[in-house]
Amino acid sequence: MLRRYTMIAALAACGATSAMASGDHGTAEEAKAMLEKVVAAVQTDEAAALSAFTKGEDGFKDRDLYPYCGGADGNFTAHPSLVGKSLKDLKDKAGKPLGEEIYATAKEGEIGEVAYMWPRPGATEPVGKVVYVTKIGDQVCAVGYYK
Repeated sequence: MLRRYTMIAALAACGATSAMASGDHGTAEEAKAMLEKVVAAVQTDEAAALSAFTKGEDGFKDRDLYPYCGGADGNFTAHPSLVGKSLKDLKDKAGKPLGEEIYATAKEGEIGEVAYMWPRPGATEPVGKVVYVTKIGDQVCAVGYYK
C-alpha cells in the first residue's frame, strides 16, 4: 500500500514539474482555444474585438499567446505592435513568406496551421512557432504557440 502512494506522489511531482516548465509558455491547446474565443468575439462585435486583441484585453493576452488579424487589404487590423503594416507581405526570420501562407490557409469555419520561425516576445533568436488560422468574414485571424 505504501508503495502505491509513493508511486502516486512521484507521478504527481512529475506532473507538477512538467506543468511548471510549460507554465511560462502557451500550449497548442491553449492557442486553439484562444482562436475559438477570437472567432466568437469577432462575430459578436468586430471593432471591439480587434481593439481588445491589439491591447491584450479581455483575456486576449496570455503569456506568449495573443491573437492577430489582417483585413481584406492584407494589413494588420489587430496586433500588439504592427497594426496598419502588411501582414500579407510578412516573411519569417528565414525568409519564408508566412503572411501569404496565412492568407492562403485561412478558411471560413475551419482552423488551419502554419509553421514558421519567429523570436519569442522579448527575444531576438528565432524559434519554431505554429499558428492556428481561420477566416471570419473579411478578417484573417491567428493565434500561435512557440515550440
